[in-house]
Amino acid sequence: MEFNMLAIALILSLSLLLPASSLAGTVICENLPQNLCSLSISGTGERCVLESYRKSGESTMEYYCKTSEVEVEWASDWIETDECVKACGVDRMAVGISSDSLLDSQSTAMLCSPACYHNCPNVVDLYFNLAAGEGVFLPDLCEARRSNPHRSMVELVQSSGLVSPLQGDIDPSPAPSAQ
Repeated sequence: MEFNMLAIALILSLSLLLPASSLAGTVICENLPQNLCSLSISGTGERCVLESYRKSGESTMEYYCKTSEVEVEWASDWIETDECVKACGVDRMAVGISSDSLLDSQSTAMLCSPACYHNCPNVVDLYFNLAAGEGVFLPDLCEARRSNPHRSMVELVQSSGLVSPLQGDIDPSPAPSAQ
């Protein structure tokens, strides 16, 4: 009897320390703090997204987490790990969901790195879908990045239709190496 009372007291004290969403096992985007919002997946399988707004008459931005309409078929109740955030070079405080980082060679290098690509399925899935929305197949982009990083970026820019007059003049051949 004494053991049962001790076990119950321990469970009750632990339950007071944990947020209600962890006890239920359900991530509710609107209840997440800003620093955990981006890269999380709700209990219903929809991506959480950090949004911003400015209150009328104020100059500072306010941030809030909301449930997006982007569904994830393979996961729910997911809060991305700090290890994956670091390995993939992603930002938890990124507002909205955007494919813009695919145009940055450093971001693509981190996303395509083995530490990210093979160990962080949530981040890879998100960017796989963002790339597909731009008409790019992420595995091909990562393979091209490994074999010829400069050309892969030019091909991404051209295939996504984001070619500006200056970008149209980019020479896709590799830069000569200094020997």
